[in-house]
Amino acid sequence: MARKFHRKRHYPAPPGTGATPKGEHLPVLMNEVLSTLNPQPGQTIVDCTLGFAGHASEMLQRIGATGMLIATDWDADHLPRATANLQALNLPFQTHHSNFAGVQNVLLGQGILQVDGLLADLGMSSMQIDDAERGFSFLRDGPLDMRMDRTRGRTAAELLQSSSQEELATWFHELGDEPAAEAIASAIVQERANNPILTTKQLRTIIDAAAPIVPLIGPGFPPVRKQKLLPATRVFQSLRIVVNRELANLQQLLRVLPTLLKPGGTAAIISFHSGEDRIVKTAFRDGLRQGLYAEGSDDPIRPSEEEKQANPRSRSAKLRWVRVAKEQETE
Repeated sequence: MARKFHRKRHYPAPPGTGATPKGEHLPVLMNEVLSTLNPQPGQTIVDCTLGFAGHASEMLQRIGATGMLIATDWDADHLPRATANLQALNLPFQTHHSNFAGVQNVLLGQGILQVDGLLADLGMSSMQIDDAERGFSFLRDGPLDMRMDRTRGRTAAELLQSSSQEELATWFHELGDEPAAEAIASAIVQERANNPILTTKQLRTIIDAAAPIVPLIGPGFPPVRKQKLLPATRVFQSLRIVVNRELANLQQLLRVLPTLLKPGGTAAIISFHSGEDRIVKTAFRDGLRQGLYAEGSDDPIRPSEEEKQANPRSRSAKLRWVRVAKEQETE
């Protein structure tokens, strides 16, 4: 079977300027997702990361009354609003409270073996980040939770209290690319010996003290600019990934993905972290070499400058896709 690689393609982004308005979430790479998956009337499409149904609503309208949308989300807080958004379209769909690693079981439970298209957007919603009670952001003081599913698993606070200094340093280095990983891990262990670290403000104070921001001097006025990513950004990202076992869940999805797609079916995955993107890139590359897929993207599809201006949180998004062979294609 011939394997085809496709170079990066660019599509127009939704109009608009400025940051994401409070209480809203802008789905990233919308036009690119629709162009890649190309939903058609009568198809069965899976959205593994429903969120507030931004991508799902557009896909549901394209598959229409003869199609079926199956949508899952790990965060139960998303489901009521997303369901209401989809119900307004008066078209067939199902929603399930499930991690995308379990999407195969969800489909089997509905008697569905394969689908025409699958989307996984690995990013977080703006509302998750902006909700201080979730503990995802160091910009808002709140409990150190960070669980996508608040009904199970250890919180970030519990993880910080029970993990060794070596484990913490490894996470901050490997998952956050943090140069001061050892110093921050050491400071956390010293602090927790006296006081439990329970809030985002506590953790950021420790990080800022252990890894002071070093200004980068550049031309122009003002001449001083901050480093691109704060240590707190890297550490919080690392903890969120560990708390939710995000990389392990992604690897499980990628393992079953080839079996979930019908002949000619397409999968698209949007990642926001270099570790996630490496896993997706490797899995898709290996699948192409093994003949599990017939074609796929060689380079990731990135947001346009217009989209990055309209939605700054899209700036690190990367979309990769693969497609299995059609039935008439032969070796």
